Amino acid sequence: MGDIRRGTTTAGRRTSSSDMISRRLSRMDSRSLSGVYSYIPTSATVNINAEAQEEALRKLNIHYATLKRQILCYQSSTLGMFPSIGNDQKPSNIARVRESIYCAVAAWALSQAYRKIDDDQGKTVELAQTAVKCMRGILFCWFRQADKVEKFKLNQSPDFALHSSFDMVTGDPVYGDQDYPHLQIDVVGLYLLFLVQMIASGLKIVYTTDEVNFIQNLVFYVERAYRTPDYGMWERGSKYYNGSTEVHASSIGIAKAALEAINGINLFGDQGASWSVIYVDIDAHNRNRTIFESILPRESNSKNTDASLLPTIFWPSFAIHEKHITDRTEDKVLRRLKGRFGIKRFLRDGYRTVLEDKSRSFYRPAEIKTFDGIECEWPMFYIYIIITSIIHGDKKRADKYQEELEPLLIKDNEEQGVLVPMLYYVRKEDLVLRNTTRLHKHPSAEGNTDGVFLWGQALYFISQLLIHDLLKPGDLDPILRHLPASERPKSMINTRYSTFQVTPPDLVTQVVLIAESARLQQLLATYGIQTQTPHQVEPIQIWSPKELSKAYEYLGINKKLKLTGRPKRPFGVLSTSKIYRVCGQTVICYPLLFEVSDFYLAQDMSVVLDDLKHAEGPLCVCIGMWNGKHYFAGRADQTGAGHLESYVVP
Repeated sequence: MGDIRRGTTTAGRRTSSSDMISRRLSRMDSRSLSGVYSYIPTSATVNINAEAQEEALRKLNIHYATLKRQILCYQSSTLGMFPSIGNDQKPSNIARVRESIYCAVAAWALSQAYRKIDDDQGKTVELAQTAVKCMRGILFCWFRQADKVEKFKLNQSPDFALHSSFDMVTGDPVYGDQDYPHLQIDVVGLYLLFLVQMIASGLKIVYTTDEVNFIQNLVFYVERAYRTPDYGMWERGSKYYNGSTEVHASSIGIAKAALEAINGINLFGDQGASWSVIYVDIDAHNRNRTIFESILPRESNSKNTDASLLPTIFWPSFAIHEKHITDRTEDKVLRRLKGRFGIKRFLRDGYRTVLEDKSRSFYRPAEIKTFDGIECEWPMFYIYIIITSIIHGDKKRADKYQEELEPLLIKDNEEQGVLVPMLYYVRKEDLVLRNTTRLHKHPSAEGNTDGVFLWGQALYFISQLLIHDLLKPGDLDPILRHLPASERPKSMINTRYSTFQVTPPDLVTQVVLIAESARLQQLLATYGIQTQTPHQVEPIQIWSPKELSKAYEYLGINKKLKLTGRPKRPFGVLSTSKIYRVCGQTVICYPLLFEVSDFYLAQDMSVVLDDLKHAEGPLCVCIGMWNGKHYFAGRADQTGAGHLESYVVP
């Protein structure tokens, strides 16, 4: 009877609402009705929209021809990857991963712009599939190096690093492990970042379960960026270019941004299931965040600042949203490295200077002092600032750097159109003017008379789409990386299987006390401490950190590729503070400090309480960066813990 009454009441409400609407409509006068019909588009409005569509299509077709002529004509027909320099007279057989990613983004950006056109004559699909082919080509090359990924997870050695250069046709490695500085964490992070952006826009890039497992292992590959010395964005390692590696803030920042972007994403889009979702260890992300913020505004131990920090704190990474840190880092880069012809990579950079001895692989000790004041300047870093300014709505700043970029462009190339030179360098006869305002620098042959500098050209192409209002910031950044976590729409967070970041109203912190036995529960009750036993919280299960670690070992496991999944590493306080869904069951975990240990100090309650207070610290700092509830418990009875059957779904 209760259900019937509720149903009748609801029906009654619907009927009364319908009658009320009918009565209101019947009372509307002719003036009101004319107001309603005024929203119907008139023929004049349709004509205006049609004219705007035609004008937009005309501009897009011009950019389409430019993209074909300057960039896409150099794409490999087999892998879809791109060389560093596009040159018809001297074609290169080496495909570079970083340049290929940016060229793919240029094609994808134009396809995003064409989506607004009703009749695009198939260009949207063509350009989107061009980007897909490139991204899959990179995935194919790395796929064949799955053994290196497996070894790198356990030993972050340059010998086991994924290669960054491949044969344009076959995808075979071009250089040996010792012959080239392959260890570049930021390249893998950049790939993961744009992979998520493109999937979020609707592209289908990942096809099989094997590829899902491999990408999950790529996440494990970059998780330890905070403690992995690499060669950095410039493939040189230390500033002294002596073959040594060092920890780079740019590599950590891009890895951090990639981890944030890919966590909880479904690689099959909205048609995937839980087994095609990528998961990230929140403690690994927090370590990268902590180290990254502590290094800034420096780049590394030997580099006081570096231009590679611009694409790290700006587009495409947006690795940090604390304005005071971003402003401080940007100010240092521009104050130390900005010149009349662009931005230097770092101080005393000898690359492509006339005094650099190209016959030697590395510099001699203290040789970098000879490059002081004659470092090459790169115009393409202005473009990073232009793109970021437009995304943030700062048109005045974008116009300022566009004006500074204009005289540096090469505009007398009739065949290629406007080109971005790779760099500006000092000629030998001008060395006497070093460190003076009269020193003039000249454009390199690359991006001028000797081919197209594809990295810079792709960036310039994207910036022009934004400047001409053919591409919206949301089209270039579908996952809204440019916004702080608290400002992103909640709908974006709710579509993910696992998240770090939520809006402030959703933050809930709970401390749960679990007694190991009923006897302990009664003892604590005499002191006014309310607790629960594992039996009382059923069907919620309480796991130990070791059991959670065992469950995560199933992520990314693949026998065909000989990938073993997540390495056996303990989880920190952030991971044990999340709520998990494992095979349909709800699981919480107590912190590692309550794990059984043979060390006698673990039984000292004073030490335990002190560790507990210290464990609260990082949790309070990161409380606004992840979705979950905070649980602390005494060591629970593990006999009731469940067993992993197939996949872990936090």
